[in-house]
Amino acid sequence: MPSTLELRRLIETAFLPTPCICTVDQGKTLTIQLMDADTRQEQLTVTGIDPQGLRSIRAIALLVAEIKEELRLNARATDESADT
Repeated sequence: MPSTLELRRLIETAFLPTPCICTVDQGKTLTIQLMDADTRQEQLTVTGIDPQGLRSIRAIALLVAEIKEELRLNARATDESADT
């Protein structure tokens, strides 16, 4: 399993160019916060991620893919509501 520092670096890098902050709280869970690149406003925050489930690069890649899909769906829903 990657160290916490390496895990944070891998996750934050995976979301580039979207600004991402990955933190580990005292309960030993990860929080991933994604911001708009232009405004720096929060776009999505995912909390309560168990780092024990991220023992491989494949597991990390799957998590990143799931979060990117959620971010895409949120952006689409926001665009659709702005059009109405």
